[in-house]
Amino acid sequence: MTATIIDGKAEAAKLRADVALGAAAFAAAYGRKPGLAVVLVGNDPASEVYVGSKVRLTREVGMESFEHRLSPDIRQEDLLSLVRQLNADPSVDGILVQLPLPGHLDAGSVIAAIDPGKDVDGLHPENAGRLMNGLPGLAPCTPLGAMLLVSRTLETVSGLNAVVLGRSVLVGKPVAQMLLSANATVTMAHSQTRDLPDLCRRADILIAAVGRPEMVRGNWIKPGAVVIDVGINRLTAGADGKAGRLVGDVAYEEARTVAGAITPVPGGVGPMTIACLLQNTLRAASMRASA
Repeated sequence: MTATIIDGKAEAAKLRADVALGAAAFAAAYGRKPGLAVVLVGNDPASEVYVGSKVRLTREVGMESFEHRLSPDIRQEDLLSLVRQLNADPSVDGILVQLPLPGHLDAGSVIAAIDPGKDVDGLHPENAGRLMNGLPGLAPCTPLGAMLLVSRTLETVSGLNAVVLGRSVLVGKPVAQMLLSANATVTMAHSQTRDLPDLCRRADILIAAVGRPEMVRGNWIKPGAVVIDVGINRLTAGADGKAGRLVGDVAYEEARTVAGAITPVPGGVGPMTIACLLQNTLRAASMRASA
């Protein structure tokens, strides 16, 4: 068996095309473009790349992009002041503060200060509570992207066994809630889980989001399972000569001989994350306009 490769790039392109149509319709109806403000504190190289991609793609789909690059030593109160300004700005529909923040800043307080209706990262406690209670709101982008790829691969997840590796508030917990809402039977696993390989072998859907390169081996996977690899890890120097290579949390070459379908790294969930951010921004704009 060789797994079907789930092409996140192609699916993300389709979603961005849909968002572009929606953004054009919004501009025609309301006389302005949806607006996304991205806040980058410091000069972390990976964050700069992500922000650059977000700004470029925001403009490509016909939205306004407001970029705020701040000094790495900015005070907490000054960052909160900027967030409050963006909350009050009628041209801004979505606010994204790029994480991680420098160590002296409290990310939780910054996220909590964002207007929940503009929280396009879906991390505000109010939006997290809405997701938990099955209420409409803005959901985190990476779990949204992962679920869209699952739905493109399977007719239904109802009744299937899903295992989520990782319990972070960014991916693990929200994607588990989304799977529950779709009537899957969900098990969350983490560093203290016993007999982890055996647990994974029971999964019809396996979502790996632990941040450990190639932790999930091929013999952990149930034959025919759908494997969604959220991890993105850059290998450091080693004897194998693979330094600098990007890998996921799943040993891809092993897994693709067992799984029914699998996302690659890169080119899987990553492109969907930004596409879902744009979708969330359009949704936030529409909700604000209709209100």
